[in-house]
This record gives sequence, structure tokens and C-alpha cells, in this order.
Amino acid sequence: MSDSTLERILNQATQQAEAAEVYYLSSQDTPITFENNRLKSLQTKAREGIALRLVCDGRLGFASSTDLSRLDELVSAAIQTSEIGAPVEFELARDVQLTTPTSDFQPPPTQELVEVGQGLIEQVHAYNPDILVDVGFHIRSSSVKIATTSNVWTQRSRQILSASLSGNLVKGEDFLQAYSYDIQRDGYPDCDRILQDLLLKYKRAERQATISSGTFPVLFTPRAVASTIGRLFDTILSGQAVVQKASPLADKVGEQLFDPRLTLFEDPSIGASACPFDDEGTPTQRKVLIENGSVKQFYWDRRWAARGGCQPSGNGFRSGLSRPIPDLVNLCMIPGKTAMPDLIAGMKEGLIVDQVLGAGQSNQLAGEFSVNLDLGYKVENGEIVGRVKNTMVAGSIFEAFKSLVDLGVSPEWVGGSAYLPCLLFEKLSVKSKK
Repeated sequence: MSDSTLERILNQATQQAEAAEVYYLSSQDTPITFENNRLKSLQTKAREGIALRLVCDGRLGFASSTDLSRLDELVSAAIQTSEIGAPVEFELARDVQLTTPTSDFQPPPTQELVEVGQGLIEQVHAYNPDILVDVGFHIRSSSVKIATTSNVWTQRSRQILSASLSGNLVKGEDFLQAYSYDIQRDGYPDCDRILQDLLLKYKRAERQATISSGTFPVLFTPRAVASTIGRLFDTILSGQAVVQKASPLADKVGEQLFDPRLTLFEDPSIGASACPFDDEGTPTQRKVLIENGSVKQFYWDRRWAARGGCQPSGNGFRSGLSRPIPDLVNLCMIPGKTAMPDLIAGMKEGLIVDQVLGAGQSNQLAGEFSVNLDLGYKVENGEIVGRVKNTMVAGSIFEAFKSLVDLGVSPEWVGGSAYLPCLLFEKLSVKSKK
């Protein structure tokens, strides 16, 4: 979409409104997918649309559309919604001029990725021909433009190439699904790494093991840290949760609540999701959320920052053409000093959590987590002895970090939006259904 069209929308909106913001999104996704060993999909999907926020008579109006031939109706719809909209509590971004350079990275041809996918299936079958293999590649590109009547003009583009590899192995009533993936920006995913990662999961799961209910040392792999501990911190560090009194950290800024080895931060300049400004046009910035166990700050979009009496932190992001809400570009954790094999070697009897089912059930107001294991292993005398089934791990982040053994020395990117090490806790509750 041309800059002149965005300017026309702003000009038209301000004929009736005091202020306006235009958000333009264009994206394209080319999936190459194999399902149950066979090539399934090669279809490019494209999307383009505009979201408009405006302030009219002190109230907020919003409308969005993917029909770019009817922009006059978009403006009219936003004006109409302002009549029943909430009073505006915040200001739109102002005085920001940012444009990211366009990447010259050329993704591989579709046929090349098809051949790589077939090769991955063959290598998994060389280990076990009974595994039903799924392979997925996604070539995603996106472009975002944001303009406001307060001298904001920002533009960014992104090109992502992701690869996923999963396998399903059914033996009687036993069903084992394992997966691995990699996401790269302007680069090639490491397909050999995800292959070796998947095969290692299956090798570790060849034998069955049991663990009784009780309290045991539990090690979370980086992927499991992201889906349990990381997801919980993501939720309770949100400014929205703080204002809504839904976060146990709401009145704890400055207090040391966790092990001093825990430092959580966001760095929007690194990773596949890196971006210099959020979806409201607010510049992003590196921020330390928890430092040496002490709560330092929360993250905010413009709306919830105004409600909380804070400054927006560049964390207003949208899902498609929706209204912005608080979200992180990435969640990073300072690593520890012990390699994961050494952490495992120090466990007399315990559990490794690798894959979990869903987000788990938890009381976030108490900082609690509870997850069912999709894939986990029993450790005896420092050795992985087999896969455990029908097992759940539960705890409180406040209590868990009181028994932190160490963080792993080597953090890993998980899904492009989390950079985390493994974590070993000395005492967590384990429930096993025999």
C-alpha cells in the first residue's frame, strides 16, 4: 500500500476525529507440509488489511478491513464505533520515524524444501520405519506500516523460514508423539539439528520407566521452561495483569522473591521476532523484568500503561488486525554455570520434563503451575532410564526457585520468541497414575 493512501485515510479520519492511527499489514505464507510420510500441501496464502483507531469526541473508535477498495467505509465504521466507545485514557504514539532495511535473503525454492523433507522422512525411517512422520516448512514474509496524526511514520518487514519435524509411533495402546523445530530470520533452519533432536527423544523413550508420586528433583528442558515457567512469567509480568490485580507480583516491585540467579529480560534487538517498534508505533527497548531475583518492572502497551500510571514500554502487539494488547517480543533468561548433562548426572532419582500437554492448569494468582507430561523421562543415579507416562508436575514459582539447583549454561531459542536455559529444581511435586 502506498504512503499516499495511508495519508488519505488519516486526512479523511481527522475531518471528524481529533486523532487517528492507521495500521497496515501485508503477509504471505508458503507452507510445504508432509503428513504421515506423504506430501500434503503446497499452497501460498496471502493477507492484506488495515486497522484504524481514532479519537472522536474523546471516545475511542476502531474498525478493520481486508477490503482495501472500500476504505471510505472503514473510516465511517470507526467513527460509528466511537459513539459507543470507551473514553480515551491514552495518547497515540507521536514523533516516531523508523524504517527497517529490507532483507535481501532469498528463501530456497519450493522443490528444494520438498527434497529436504523427503530426506528427513527417510532418515527417521532408517531409525524406525513404523514412525509416521510429519514435516513442515513455512516461508513467511510480512510488512507493517503505522502512521498517526501525531507525526508517526514507521515501517518494518520480516522474512521467516521455519522447519518442524514430528513423529507418531503407535504400539498397541501406547502412543508416542515427539517433535522438534527451528525458526530462522533471513536464514536457513538447522534441519540436521532438529533431526538429531527428534531421534534422541525416541531413543530415550525406547524403554518404559515408572516414578511414584512424591517430591523429586525435576529438570525442565528449555522447551519445557518456555511452555510452563516462561509462560507463567509472561502472564504475571504483563501490565494488564497488574492493573487487573491478577498478578501476584503487582505490589512486589523491588522485592527479592526468587533465587538471585534468576534474571529475566526482553531484548527486542535479537531473535527471529526482533523489531524496533511495536504495533502502536512505540519504539521497543531492552528491559530487565526480574534482576537477581528482584522484580524490577512490568511491560505495557499504551492503553494499560495509562491505566497503571506508567509509560508505555513498546509492548503493544496485535494478532492480525485486532486491537493491540500487551505482549513481549521475546523472553530471555541469563543462563547458569552447569551443562545439562552434568545436571542430569547429579540426579539420584528424578524427572526430566521435555514436552507438556497444553498450557496446563494453574492458579496464576498464586504463581502456580501444573502440567501433564506429553514426553518426560525418569532419571536414576544420573542416567536416563526410560520414558514415563501418565505423570503430572506441579508447583509454585515462588517455592520452586527456593529449591533451584542451577540454570543450564547453554540457553536455546524456543519458537523464536524465548531464549532460555534448562532449569533444575531440587523439589517439585510429582503425581503419577499407575
